[in-house]
Amino acid sequence: MIGLISATAAGAAARDRLAAAWPDRTRVYGGPVADAVRAAFAECDRLVCFLATGAVVRLVAPLLHGKADDPGVVCVDEAGRFAVSLLGGHGGGANELAREVGEVLGAEPVVTTATDAAGLPGLDTLGLPVEGDVAAVSRALLDGEAVALRAEVTWPLPPLPVGAEGAYTVRVTDRIVEPADGEAVLRPPTLVVGVGASKGAPVEEVLALVEGALRGAGLSAASVAELATVDAKAGEPGLVEAARRLGVPMVTHPAEELARVVVPNPSDAPLAAVGTPSVAEAAALAGGGELLVPKRKSAGFPAMATCAVVRRPGRGRLAVVGLGPGARDLLTPRARDELRRASVLVGLDQYVDQIRDLLRPGTRVLESGLGAEEERARTAVAEARRGQAVALIGSGDAGVYAMASPALAEASDDVDVVGVPGVTAALAAGALLGAPLGHDHVSISLSDLHTPWEVIERRVRAAAEADLVVTFYNPRSRGRDWQLPKALAVLAGHRTPATPVGVVRNASRADESVRLTTLAGLDPATVDMMTVVTVGNTATREIAGRMVTPRGYRWQEETR
Repeated sequence: MIGLISATAAGAAARDRLAAAWPDRTRVYGGPVADAVRAAFAECDRLVCFLATGAVVRLVAPLLHGKADDPGVVCVDEAGRFAVSLLGGHGGGANELAREVGEVLGAEPVVTTATDAAGLPGLDTLGLPVEGDVAAVSRALLDGEAVALRAEVTWPLPPLPVGAEGAYTVRVTDRIVEPADGEAVLRPPTLVVGVGASKGAPVEEVLALVEGALRGAGLSAASVAELATVDAKAGEPGLVEAARRLGVPMVTHPAEELARVVVPNPSDAPLAAVGTPSVAEAAALAGGGELLVPKRKSAGFPAMATCAVVRRPGRGRLAVVGLGPGARDLLTPRARDELRRASVLVGLDQYVDQIRDLLRPGTRVLESGLGAEEERARTAVAEARRGQAVALIGSGDAGVYAMASPALAEASDDVDVVGVPGVTAALAAGALLGAPLGHDHVSISLSDLHTPWEVIERRVRAAAEADLVVTFYNPRSRGRDWQLPKALAVLAGHRTPATPVGVVRNASRADESVRLTTLAGLDPATVDMMTVVTVGNTATREIAGRMVTPRGYRWQEETR
């Protein structure tokens, strides 16, 4: 919960805007300000104080316990110009909260933590448990000193300026280790603990078994990703409580699915009880991986629980990111986040140049020129299969005539794929033209490099007969100058010469141009590959210099 505190009418107005935007995340604290801050500090995990930073410093100073315990605190000034991350920037979430507050209120987020200022990911912000000499290693990264990466297990980390050797070390492991001086240990969630239990198995017996199995194998409980079992045990209190105390989800599998998993130690007892010859080993192995701890029984008499431990293979991450039409303010916040999360960026050279300044130090950039789409897709998938965090970029929306389809045709289920939508060229052009896409519409590429013209023409004809608004991508180039006139001729057989046509070149960029003409008046020679051509349907009209397609046809009837 986010506590909101204000002292003046101006602060209360901004406070109420935030409360209205986040009704389920916020709680307003009234009364004397000092009492409100004390109450919110004790009850909330983050605070937004619409007060001067000096006042908040004096109010929270007596309340501070430690970096790991204190809530994140953000201050917003009276004019609502700045959202200052004052306390708990990383651990308390104040840095991210300052950015979120800034988006809602139009304030400038002020973040002063060293790693954020330098564009580096903080070791304590990676979403992984971290221990050891974190401060010293972070300082070494900031100072540009040699820091080695020792990855004993694969995990898709964001970019870190590390090498093979150095006086300091970032160690990635799921084993129990004592961090050395100058070493920070990251613990990725690579371990799955499969558990089976008799009805009424005590939570203490389950926990003692799991913790003993991990400890005996030299494995860290901080790297446990889930407790896995059979569906029939989904409500078993001892298992549910064990998962809660370990701080991991309990994942269940159908018995028939577990029965198909090949295990080294099947048994007749679980087969008779729940319909599968193995619960612990099969549940742990259900997602694949290496069996590190074979089935073992608890110490009770009779034993009421079994467990097994599997290390799942590290999965790479492929984010397919749409950059939008080109303007920086049309690049989505989610796209920015993915660009900064990626340790490897793959893209067309001219698109890489658009966002190079957003990349974190240490990001490896693999760029290539026009015509290498399939090669880029293969490269991105191959890097993800190596366990990297990869961003594959495309213009507009990556799923519309861009990189998503070749990449996903190449990728199998051995990598995690994230799609990040972007503003398409059709949408950017439509916004400049008015509202040409107000009713049913279709996008058609006129490039016949990969699609036979006969197929393209058949699609244009179908759109013409269906009276759809048509947006043409890739309409004309120096080597393809006849396709657009032919497509327009097909449409002209079903629409009047006065049908509105919008021609937008380089939408949202510095040299954008927008023209509104007609089907009869469009000169194809004025169109190139950087242009989007939108042809209206029989209901589309020009109104006050704008292209408008009504949502219904009542308007069309009234204007006849």
